[in-house]
Amino acid sequence: MANRISGVILAGGSSKRFGGITKANVVIDGETIISRIISTISDFFDEIIIVTNKPEEFQEYIKYKIVKDQFLKAGPLGGIHAALKTSSEDAIFVFAGDMPFLNKEIISDQINEFNKKEHDVFIPKVDKFIEPLHAIYRKSALNHLERFLLEGKSRAVRDFLSEVNVGYLQMTKNEKTDIAFVNINSPSDLEKISF
Repeated sequence: MANRISGVILAGGSSKRFGGITKANVVIDGETIISRIISTISDFFDEIIIVTNKPEEFQEYIKYKIVKDQFLKAGPLGGIHAALKTSSEDAIFVFAGDMPFLNKEIISDQINEFNKKEHDVFIPKVDKFIEPLHAIYRKSALNHLERFLLEGKSRAVRDFLSEVNVGYLQMTKNEKTDIAFVNINSPSDLEKISF
């Protein structure tokens, strides 16, 4: 199923709580998180982009586009910027590199709703909580993002969202959303997994 959207995995992050191990390479049930993400999203996207400033850690994924941040120390926004610059499609679907349990049904719903609208950014909203690292960013957001990063006032994704036209996929909190949006931030998060 081809969309005019690239799938993007943000595989950067200093992951201090993991002792410096890149979180995308953390193994769960014998499989790295990045491998789990790719197997979930590869049906949706002809182009997959991995954003990392440690490309040497992802040599086995060389068949995908591997890009570095142009804006260093800009957090996820730096990765989103690099992916928007690199993508050969009209938009990118950004996934955090520490989300091991992505849900195909949610991804499909999000793409379908995005395609009906003209938003620069389209984000799941679970009750009142947004998931900006499981979001679709249109190329129309790129100039706004470059300006925002050059101004350097903030590196927070939420602050950037006030600069663009944002739409939301409204969802109700349930077991499906709880699992799909899990982030693995520390070894203790791994211990809590019991799905």
